[in-house]
Amino acid sequence: MAKRPSPICGGNRHLITLTLQQTASLKTRFLPERPGPLILPHVMQTGLGSCRVNRWPDPQALLVETAGNYAFLGDPQALEPADIKPHVQGFVTADEAFLPLLQDAFGDVIVWPRLIFVQRRPLVLPEDTQHDIRRLEAADVGHLRRLSPESQWIAKTWGGPEGLASSNCSWGAFVDGQLISVACTFFLGEMFEEIGVVTEPSYRGLGLSTACAAALCRDIWTRGHRPSWTTSPDNLASIRVAEKLGFTLDRHDQLFVVGISVPTA
Repeated sequence: MAKRPSPICGGNRHLITLTLQQTASLKTRFLPERPGPLILPHVMQTGLGSCRVNRWPDPQALLVETAGNYAFLGDPQALEPADIKPHVQGFVTADEAFLPLLQDAFGDVIVWPRLIFVQRRPLVLPEDTQHDIRRLEAADVGHLRRLSPESQWIAKTWGGPEGLASSNCSWGAFVDGQLISVACTFFLGEMFEEIGVVTEPSYRGLGLSTACAAALCRDIWTRGHRPSWTTSPDNLASIRVAEKLGFTLDRHDQLFVVGISVPTA
């Protein structure tokens, strides 16, 4: 493995955790937004997560986190492996230049290919009249809590079921009064909203993810934002849903996965 250059600011130090106001002050420096994982914009918009920097003011590098999703921004040479090792375990969005830093800190880093799609114009699909599909409200928190363990992840970037139910950014499909499919804004930005969808295993293949996501996309456009959709090249079911909704490929990308397994399609 090639040796990483010495950091710009050496010595033993800890990353500094910013307040939300301090984080918001960096918006013009590290944006504009683009479709895909919107880690920093989501933290700025919702206050859910954290932003750490190597120094304040005038930081050279940022580590932003929300619900096990991380983003590195700035100059990787401003950080040392010891700076980031206590803080990262999950999915990392970062330029390729950060990979040597991650390898030095964690050794085994998985590179996970991703496809980033964007809906460039609203698409009106026929409404699903066979199922009860509606926007979720605060009173639906109990339904979200009763989702199976493998579906609970859908609420994590909103702090859990309570936050998602109150977000005004989710739609659900119900069968016999049971919530069995959810589409939500997983990362909320100022220009884009990244969509997350989940359907309980025994109800997959009925088009419920598509119906919920279509309703959510209409809401996103109404808010003056544009929907984005991220998946892996081997997740053919997710790609098919995106294509049905009129999403087109924006770019090939990748995540770095640290300390956890890559989800199966």
